Amino acid sequence: MPQTDPSRTEEPTQKRLDKARDEGNVPRSQEVAKTFVLLCGVLMLKLYLSYVAEDLQELFRFFMRGAATFELNQESLIELFVMIVKAMAIMVVPVMLALAVFAFFSNFLQVGPLWTTKVFEPKFSKMFNIVAGMQRLFFSAQTLVRLGKSMGQAFVIAIVAYVMIKGKLDESLPMFYQPAKAVAAHMLETGADMVLWILVPLFIITALDVWYTRWDYIEQLKMTKDEVKDERKQMEGDQQVKQQQKQKMLQVSGQRMMAQVPNADVVITNPTHIAVALRYDVNEAPAPQVLAKGANAVAERIKEIARENNVPVRENKPLARALYKSVEVGEVIPEEMYQAVATILAQVFKNKGKAGPAG
Repeated sequence: MPQTDPSRTEEPTQKRLDKARDEGNVPRSQEVAKTFVLLCGVLMLKLYLSYVAEDLQELFRFFMRGAATFELNQESLIELFVMIVKAMAIMVVPVMLALAVFAFFSNFLQVGPLWTTKVFEPKFSKMFNIVAGMQRLFFSAQTLVRLGKSMGQAFVIAIVAYVMIKGKLDESLPMFYQPAKAVAAHMLETGADMVLWILVPLFIITALDVWYTRWDYIEQLKMTKDEVKDERKQMEGDQQVKQQQKQKMLQVSGQRMMAQVPNADVVITNPTHIAVALRYDVNEAPAPQVLAKGANAVAERIKEIARENNVPVRENKPLARALYKSVEVGEVIPEEMYQAVATILAQVFKNKGKAGPAG
């Protein structure tokens, strides 16, 4: 069992899980990566077997043929070193690249896309808490689980190796009289078969380890009832603050909008529920522009400010509704409304003795 506070009985909230993930604390089973890498190694060995055996044969031939005539000097040593490195690179590099890809893929399957630098930040509270660190290292449930896994894996490997070697012994002894390529191929194939048989119980151990890792992760992140209540209050408080900020922004935006009403040429109304203030200045915009709009109480306030500033108020129900629904504050009216708006503005400008928009 994990060593957690008995009072932590509540499941971790999504906020706590997200915070742990941001800090790089995720449920990751090391056995998954080990098993995937081992599986990849076997598959690569099976696919790459003939090439590896051929390279080993060439290497053996070189040593066997050249052993008697090999001259020990700087040039021959360099040539020998280059040949060995080249042969090993051809055999090892493709396998290592495949192993790296499988290791990355196994971790990606467990935790998904995750990038954080917080795992590298030193935690001084843990650095100086030596007693707790020693307890976690030697007396924790995690240590016992790791010990059990290691012993189980060692037992499985020993049993499978014993059975495989015993079964292959009679078949393997005559192989030493065969060509080097055949000996190398037999040894590699036997090793690959052995690992395949080892993988079967290892997959079971890995599945159990994945389950335990996730269970232990949740147990470590469990919360007390007070922590859950405090987090809920904090979230509610944050929501209230955001709502207040939103209301203030709307209030400021509304005040700015109302300040533009005196600059309007006309206010078009529903007449009781909607009001839209329009302005047309050919030097500012290619078409009439909405300076302010609102419904109900806001509409009444727009009409009130318009009357106080001698801005004409005209009733046109369909036009008022269309403007309110389709045109935002600061935008110009769409082309399909030109004629209706131009008619109203022409009357207004005629009364003011001002040139209106072309219909």
